[in-house]
Amino acid sequence: MTVRRYLLVALVAFAASLAAVLVARVWIAPEPQVESEVHALLHQRLTLDAVQEQRIHALEAAFATRRAALEAAMRADNQRLAAAIAAEHGYGPKVAQAVDRSHHVMGQLQKDTLQHIFAMRAVLRPDQAAQFDAAVVRALTQPAR
Repeated sequence: MTVRRYLLVALVAFAASLAAVLVARVWIAPEPQVESEVHALLHQRLTLDAVQEQRIHALEAAFATRRAALEAAMRADNQRLAAAIAAEHGYGPKVAQAVDRSHHVMGQLQKDTLQHIFAMRAVLRPDQAAQFDAAVVRALTQPAR
């Protein structure tokens, strides 16, 4: 193989890896709008009593740990996807497996996020829960910002 051919292969591998990272950051793992909207409601607009504040703080701390672990798993999945793209230079079995694995972790993050949201909702009074529900629905249905 000539030096020119090695450079071309290296350039294609680099471009494929870069594309995988960009796709993952922009398309696969967008910013969580629901969490931002709900967090703002809980901590800025609802008047929580001390017990509610304490319970929600504990829920948020536990979820932050779980979320960090899942986000680390997604970063590792993105690295595996980039390596598979660099190795296969197309949509081959390694790429498909890496995509499926990353979707599994993203799905788990979504499920855990919803469980966290419902756990926080359970801490609220009925009047607060109504505002909370409206904020969640609004965050899920409004167009992307």
